[in-house]
Amino acid sequence: MIIRCWGARGSIPVSGPEYLKYGGDTTCLEIRTKDDDIIIVDAGSGIRRLGNALMVEGRRDYNMFFTHAHWDHLLGFPFFKPIYYPGTEIRMYGCPFAQTSVQELISQVMAAPHFPIEYQNIRCEISYHQTCGDRFSINKMTVTSFPLSHPNEGMGYRFEEDGKSFVFLTDNELSYIHPGGRGFDDYVGFAAGADLLIHDAEFRADDYKQTWGHSTYNDAVRLAMTAGVKTLGLFHHNQERTDVGVDDILSRSIDMVRERQGSLTCCAVYRDMQFII
Repeated sequence: MIIRCWGARGSIPVSGPEYLKYGGDTTCLEIRTKDDDIIIVDAGSGIRRLGNALMVEGRRDYNMFFTHAHWDHLLGFPFFKPIYYPGTEIRMYGCPFAQTSVQELISQVMAAPHFPIEYQNIRCEISYHQTCGDRFSINKMTVTSFPLSHPNEGMGYRFEEDGKSFVFLTDNELSYIHPGGRGFDDYVGFAAGADLLIHDAEFRADDYKQTWGHSTYNDAVRLAMTAGVKTLGLFHHNQERTDVGVDDILSRSIDMVRERQGSLTCCAVYRDMQFII
């Protein structure tokens, strides 16, 4: 299983020399299965570059998952070039929550007067599938969805193949249970034994905003260590957090593991980072 990050920033895209190391694009991940199936998770601004790369590669068949409906996870969809070409096929998965369907969730991003090209004018073939706490397969890949603790709700995912597992829990507040969310121990169970956990670590303890739907790095590290995760990727970097600031959070996370004599490997996820598990 190969996991590539096309955007690790939270809330809004940012640019400038102080953001070069970790990147300014918002959430988008690409997963390649053993059979080279393509899974895309979220359509933040990072999906634009992913779409360009897929066009060059000549790949036009995708599975696309959405964690939730907040704009930083959807705003890149209208700039995903493959949707404007016949022959592109996309199977979309997600839980609609406040929307009536996953299709409505996506089409609202292109609704007038916010975007000049309307949703019904895209050229690709899209099928929609609700995944509200379900477990299902994409060929040899098993996918399990699990509720996030986040305003307006959301879904995290566990991807498993050949005995390896990747858990993605962005926009998940571990110290506060939002409606529809779960408690800390529930997330420990969901992430248990994962080879890779990418988890929201937007805040430090001194700038944490309770009820905003995001975790501190302390809680993310504690979750990963309690769950026996092998590698933790700190994710959803705050829009004001420069490279220096993210470096500091990573250093503090590594110190926390060392102080607890843990074996957890910590990294801060950056644009174009690749994991192979």
